[in-house]
Amino acid sequence: MITAVDHVQLAAPPGSEERLRGYYTAVLGMTEIPKPPVLAARGGCWFRAQAVQLHLGIEPDFRPARKAHPGLRVTGIDAYAARLKAHGAPVTWDDDLPGHRRFYSEDPVGNRLEFLEPR
Repeated sequence: MITAVDHVQLAAPPGSEERLRGYYTAVLGMTEIPKPPVLAARGGCWFRAQAVQLHLGIEPDFRPARKAHPGLRVTGIDAYAARLKAHGAPVTWDDDLPGHRRFYSEDPVGNRLEFLEPR
């Protein structure tokens, strides 16, 4: 029986860790968490915000996820969208999900991210 999502992994190109750290910590407000040493040798980085974990793994022939994406629930969605815009991140609002306000953005390597808040 599945009881929860432990983490979501996104791919990233080699050498992008510093850009990812800047975005996921300073822009999204997440905290970097250490990878186990055997996994740290592979590159990439992991982040947490409360019970949510996003793992960024290095993929040599990287292509950003344009359709597949994590849906991240937020509070204060207008302020959160303004925060992303202030850091130069794109914000594209979408009103097609009943009962929610949501927007899409992308990380510095082009991965699609969804941010939503129930009405």
